[in-house]
Amino acid sequence: MNWTLALPEIVLALSGLVILLAGVMQKRGQAFFSCTMMTLFALVVTAALVVLSPDGTGYSHVFINDDFARFMKVLALAGAALSLVLGIGYAREMEIDKFEFPVLVLFSTLGAMIMASSGNLMTLFVGLELSSLSIYILCAFARDQVTAAEAGLKYFVLGSLASGILLYGISLAYGFAGTLDYAGLQQAVRGSAVLPAGLMVGIVFVLVGLCFKLSMVPFHMWTPDVYQGAPTSVTAYMAGAPKIAAFAVLLRVMAGPFGSMAHQWQLLIEVVSAASMVFGALAAIPQGNIKRLMAYSSIGHMGYAMIGLAAGTAEGTRGTLVYLVTYLFMNVGAFAGIVAMRRKGRAVSRISDLAGLGRSDPGMALAMAVFMFSMAGAPPLAGFFGKLMVFYAAINAQLYGLAAIGIISSVIGAYYYIRIVKIMFFDAAAPALDRAPVSVSFVSVGMGLVTVFFIVALGPVATAAQAAAGALFR
Repeated sequence: MNWTLALPEIVLALSGLVILLAGVMQKRGQAFFSCTMMTLFALVVTAALVVLSPDGTGYSHVFINDDFARFMKVLALAGAALSLVLGIGYAREMEIDKFEFPVLVLFSTLGAMIMASSGNLMTLFVGLELSSLSIYILCAFARDQVTAAEAGLKYFVLGSLASGILLYGISLAYGFAGTLDYAGLQQAVRGSAVLPAGLMVGIVFVLVGLCFKLSMVPFHMWTPDVYQGAPTSVTAYMAGAPKIAAFAVLLRVMAGPFGSMAHQWQLLIEVVSAASMVFGALAAIPQGNIKRLMAYSSIGHMGYAMIGLAAGTAEGTRGTLVYLVTYLFMNVGAFAGIVAMRRKGRAVSRISDLAGLGRSDPGMALAMAVFMFSMAGAPPLAGFFGKLMVFYAAINAQLYGLAAIGIISSVIGAYYYIRIVKIMFFDAAAPALDRAPVSVSFVSVGMGLVTVFFIVALGPVATAAQAAAGALFR
């Protein structure tokens, strides 16, 4: 048992306990900032340990560390760190200025890392629940706000149902295959001429549980209400690290244990992907609240990312990983703009509140325009390259219909992204928004630069994604 494989997770877990104790020992009004700084430091140290960690399988084959796990862990840690920075500026206004907030983000990220390294269906479930339970609390963290309490309750009830479905699928897979290890499941699938119907049902249930976490159609019903009701920095976190972890599990499970039966589950993935892209594009058009619009946008983006999985190839997986990188940075940048939407100290979230932003705050308007054009897939921004790689993988896998649906959905989706740009620069000006704090401006500018100059980093990112995909298709 090589415990050093899980050294990043061990360090992060111990850091969480230390930060929790430090928060308890400080005065209530002073603990939030110091605990947030300690959490950011712990995330950076953990990311360095992840990059330096060796390959291998440990803890009786329930924990895997390879290029794929490292890639997804670094992404999840980056998403967590950026969302914490977003929360610093308006912590008191968003009612998240309590030391438990960064600790919950830390433990949720720990669960995401465990999911990325899972080598066993039960490890998958433990990591998923650790991440999910923390997010349930984070959604309702602003307990004096009715919308936050509603968001937390809805996500808890529906998330518990999805967890039950996932666990039932795991039990069926164990009952028919006799093992929970991915390697054992792979041998059982390859050694069977005809797969038992119960095992097929188990796989479908596992897919349903993971698709819920990814807010894929038709398991998306929680997304708009939770995105709207939760504090904006929590929404930014939910749209990043947890979805990256769910995709990590989905890719590892479908490419590993069930990779040899891709022809049997490929159509299901295609249908879910197409439905998510089309629904996300159409449902976002009439939205007047920008957080609800971003919820439907995320549904569509997960559909695009799913195209790579539907291809069932290493090239498709590479495309999905690159897409997730671009999605993380442009999504966090967009939420930085949404966090900054405050007027006279009160949060506003109507799209019409952005009217005239190009004249009152040209810098913020320019950054938001960059993120909107990138999400629409306009070249040469980051979103263009993500979509290009998944569409190219789909065409090479002869999934012409799915690629066509994705392109049409992108054209439809461009309408509501460009509409936001039009409102910011060409509509009659609304009362000016408050000036954003330095932390929010830092994230907005940083993500804007990454989005604009992503072409410079495309080579190294694609190489890392290729190595990660190769780890799954050995």
